[in-house]
Amino acid sequence: MEIIHHARELSHPSRKVAVAIGVFDGVHLGHQQVLRQAIADARGHGGIAVAVTFDRHPNSIVSPDRAPGLIYSLPQKLRSIASVGLDAVILLKFDEPFSRISGDSFIRELSKDIGDLLSVCVGSTFSFGHKRSGNVALLKDLGDELDFGVHGLAAVSLDGTRVSSTRLREAITCGDIDAASQMLGRPYAVCGAVVHGDKLGTSMGFPTANLDITGLILPPSGVYAVRVQEHQGVMNIGSRPTLNRPSTENRVEVHLLDYSGDLYGQEMEVTIIQRLRDEKQFSSLVELQTQIAQDVACARGILGC
Repeated sequence: MEIIHHARELSHPSRKVAVAIGVFDGVHLGHQQVLRQAIADARGHGGIAVAVTFDRHPNSIVSPDRAPGLIYSLPQKLRSIASVGLDAVILLKFDEPFSRISGDSFIRELSKDIGDLLSVCVGSTFSFGHKRSGNVALLKDLGDELDFGVHGLAAVSLDGTRVSSTRLREAITCGDIDAASQMLGRPYAVCGAVVHGDKLGTSMGFPTANLDITGLILPPSGVYAVRVQEHQGVMNIGSRPTLNRPSTENRVEVHLLDYSGDLYGQEMEVTIIQRLRDEKQFSSLVELQTQIAQDVACARGILGC
């Protein structure tokens, strides 16, 4: 899948283009429906299907006090969009100047830069542009004027309740990983780049990969049996209360079973299999070390390794 930052950079300028527009945090079942509609439109007219999305959540600029924690890191989001089958993603930088563009101007500029806009696909309640001036009604008016089709797709329902990023965030923070995975249409995973830690795990015989989870929402603190591609492991989410100076914010640390190697700088996607226990404070590092050994043994039994 091609990733570009401006519609003029599309590598197939002579073909019709069907676009799906959205934040697409999580790329859940509702988002997938919007993306697949663009694919269907493009394939039916020999065109290409393009997702238009943003490098951050718009509220982080427009209304920082109401910006939600992200379900997916940006690389994870882009990989998930690619897995649906899009030909390209236009990844727009959402900054203060961009936030002042009206919905009308945004679509007119997009249509002009694409050249042959076939259709625009969004969720039925999606709004965009300065002061949320763009919506499905505006798209239909512009579609009549500029000659492109519009799909405002109703939300997907699961167990009688609409699938949304808000509902997905609630499931994750409550620890309902099964519900989160159902709404995603894929196993829920925490993803982040491996960064340097204090190497305490290594000193206790259980080296860990520390993940950069800046801006992400997380499941409840605790210890989890996990998988990372073909590897199995144990993940801790929490503040590490046993230490003399526990972290003021939750950290994510992953110990891969029977693995040695340098992971620094790599993007690690960690799929949660089962929660093992709550995070708790121990009276000493020796007691913590004993508990970690028990966690590893428990994870081996669950993961079948």
